[in-house]
Order: sequence, then C-alpha cells, then structure tokens
Amino acid sequence: MPVFARVALPLLLLLSACATHPTNNVQGGQNPLDESAITALYARVDAAAEAYRAALQQLAGDDPAQGNAGVAGATAQLRDAVSRCVAASGCDVTRVVSVYDALLQERAQALDAQSESFVALPADEITAGEGLAQEQSPLVADVPESGRSVALLNGRNLSEIIAMKGPVKASLNEWLTWMRPNLISAWENYQYMRYLMWPEYEKAGLPEALLFGILAKESGGRVHAVSRAGASGPLQFMYSTGLRYGLGQVNGFDTRFDPQLSARANVSYLNDRFAELNHNLEMALAAYNGGEGRVGRLYRSSGGKDFWSSGVYGNLPPETRDYVPMVLAAAWLFMHPEQYGLEFPEVDARPSTLVLQHAGSINELAICLGNAGNRDGWFRPLRNLNPRFEAHTMIAEGTELRVPAVVVPLYRDRCLNDAIAAQAKDIASANRVQASKARLAAYTVRSGDTLAGIARKHGCGNPRSLAQGNAIRGPQYLIRPGQKLSLAMCRGP
Repeated sequence: MPVFARVALPLLLLLSACATHPTNNVQGGQNPLDESAITALYARVDAAAEAYRAALQQLAGDDPAQGNAGVAGATAQLRDAVSRCVAASGCDVTRVVSVYDALLQERAQALDAQSESFVALPADEITAGEGLAQEQSPLVADVPESGRSVALLNGRNLSEIIAMKGPVKASLNEWLTWMRPNLISAWENYQYMRYLMWPEYEKAGLPEALLFGILAKESGGRVHAVSRAGASGPLQFMYSTGLRYGLGQVNGFDTRFDPQLSARANVSYLNDRFAELNHNLEMALAAYNGGEGRVGRLYRSSGGKDFWSSGVYGNLPPETRDYVPMVLAAAWLFMHPEQYGLEFPEVDARPSTLVLQHAGSINELAICLGNAGNRDGWFRPLRNLNPRFEAHTMIAEGTELRVPAVVVPLYRDRCLNDAIAAQAKDIASANRVQASKARLAAYTVRSGDTLAGIARKHGCGNPRSLAQGNAIRGPQYLIRPGQKLSLAMCRGP
C-alpha cells in the first residue's frame, strides 16, 4: 500500500469509530469533566494533531519508516482523546472535528504533492469510513453541525478561500446584530428545503455553505420572494437569466419558484462563471448579482485581478459591493457558528408526503395545524415545499403535498377534527371577506411606482395576485404612470 494511502486509513477508521458513540449533546450516559480537565483534553488533541503533522513531513521526506510510526502514535492519541470527548459532557465535539478538518486538508495537500505514489484505497478497506472519500466527516450522522466545516470548493476548504476583509467583517456585524433573526429564519427555512436543494450542490461538488450564503442573502429562504426588479424565487433569478438555465413557465407555473430547479440552475450559472473567471469565488458572486457581462468586462480589463482590487471593487455598483461580502459572511457563519455564539436551532426537517383528505388551502392547513413543533407555525414550510399553490387557493382532495414528517400526525389529529377544521375554514374565508370590504376601487399608478410596492402598501399579498387581477403579464410585470389598477383583491392599507 502506498505511503499516503496508509496515512489516510487511520484517520478514516478513527472518525468512523467515533460515529458509533453518542455525542455530547445527547442526554444520558455522560461523564462530566471540570473545566481544567476539558482544557487538558483539548491540549491533548492539539498535541496529537501536531504529532500527526510532523509525521506527514517525515513521510514526505526520506524517513517513511519513522513517519509511519509517528502516524500510528498520533492516531492512537487522537483516538483516545476523541473517545473521551464524545463520552463526556461539556466537551465540544465540533472543536475536535475542526482539528480533523485541518488534518484532512493537509493530508489532501500532501496527496497532491505525492500524487505519483497515491492510489485509491480498496473499497473493503474504507467501508467503515464510507463517505470520507468525498471529504465528508462520518461524524455528520451523529453531529450534523460538524458537517458544515467540511466544505470544499475546487479542492480547497471554503474557510481558506474566504478572505476576512473589512467588508466581510462588516457583514458579519450585520448578520450578528440586527439581522441575526433574519439569518436564523433563513437557516430554519433552508432546513425544510435542504433535501431538495443540497443534492444539486453536492452532485456538482460545491459547498453547502455557499448555497446557504446565497439563499440567506437573496430571499431568506422564502421561495415566493420577488424583488422590485423582478428577480424571483429562493435564489432570485431574473426571468431572462432563468430561461438560459432551464427555468420558465411550465403549465402556468414559474419554475424559478421551485427550490430544487432553482438550485440546479444556480449550480449551472456558478460553474459557468467559474470557468470564465478562473474559479474566482468573489467574482462569480459579483456576476450573479451584478451581471456576468459587466463583471466579465471588469475582470478582463483589469488583467484578471480579484474582486478586492481597487480597479474591480471600486467600479462595481454599491449593491454588488455589499452583496458579495454578505454572502461570504453568511457562508462563514454557516461553517463557524460556535465562534460567534450563534446557535442555529435544531429542526426536525425529515420529509414526508401528505394526502389531503378534504379540499383546503395552505392558509387553512397552517391555521388548523397550529404551531406545535415549529414556533412560527407551518405556513412557510408548506408554502416553500409546495410552491405551485397560492396560499389561498383551494387544493383538491387527494392531492399530495410535500410536508415535514412531523406535520403528518398533526394533520391527522387536528385538521381531520371537524370542529378545528371548520374553525380554520371559517377564519381563512373571513380573511378574504374582510379584504373585499376594505378594498379600494382602483389605484392610479404614479411615477416611480412598482407593482410590488403597490401590493405591499395596499395589502394585496403576493404581487403576482395583483398582476393577475389586472391582466399584467410577466416576467417584467410592467406598469406605467396613469394606468388604473383594480385593487379588488386587496385588504387596504
């Protein structure tokens, strides 16, 4: 077996063994350690990591025998320290995993340097660490949060690619202060859609943290978000750009609102920009926000300089200069929440299918389900997972809806209860009756008005409802000064 293949195997087996132990965030069966003992345990992990790095250098040099012995000794120390950590309360498993991430990256660099002597491990030798061949920590099964730190882009760890420039730090400040609730809501929204969106990134070898960063900045995980410029969906595609990447009208449904299809289009768009912009992450994100034409011209005229150079950064629109660091900062926090006291809530997002036993709307379902299992209720997950249905539209009996698994028993216990179902229907229909009583007869468009702004001001709900009620066609939903709009579907200001 080649030298570096032998180096890889102990780490695979080490982390695989840890995956069989309960993690320290599970109650019961733990041995509490005092603060000094935990500090000493962390020191042992760090010392073992340094010993492992020294062994890698020996293996890369002319002393492979000593290097192999060093690897064996360091691995034994890591195994013992990790076992103690996962079995003890108060020990931060993610800290241990971050050490593993660093070793994994250094091993990958060593493999690159010694590629002539590296061959893949036989399948039977890595069965216990299945999944690490894709640089995925086997601890993810028991500690999902730890998987966020294993994020590779073009073979490099995303944490190393993100430059902690002043604008990125300023964006961290925003996400961690007044925008913290937005970030947490985006996290929760994403968890319910993750099984639809993340596989598209995973297949393309793109890091999940990048997907989350874009989603958080673009829509906050609200599938039906529409910008003033007409960008739509969870990842905010303009209509013309969406068409180029497979998004458009299908049986009257704008597939930009489909989380899976929009993620697939996003992957294709980014890969095209990577190919054009020498795999520069910041420039690809700038193109996503500011247009590939503008960014491509800047990139070429600057001689291929990066996003942060004055010739590029200073010539981008202010929105794009803000957009890129905000995405990078959200991605960084996705990978390193514990460094900033950021606690993303646990979300039971296991997917399931619900067959409607009676016709009803998303609004009725959200009312009858209540908010058991979700502090904010189930309206947003239901809307995000079933984007083809408007919130107030009656959905036929027998229709299958995508729902979180925890919703299924709630539906059975509450929405099939005649009294609760009748109350939900009464409330949902009363909203529409009240809206018609409060509506204005018409509105005259003024200079500077947008359809989204009018809908928001007069309580019209989704701007598309206002557009449909006035025969205004997408994708741009153009209106002109002096135009009369019916507000029959609006509640009023």
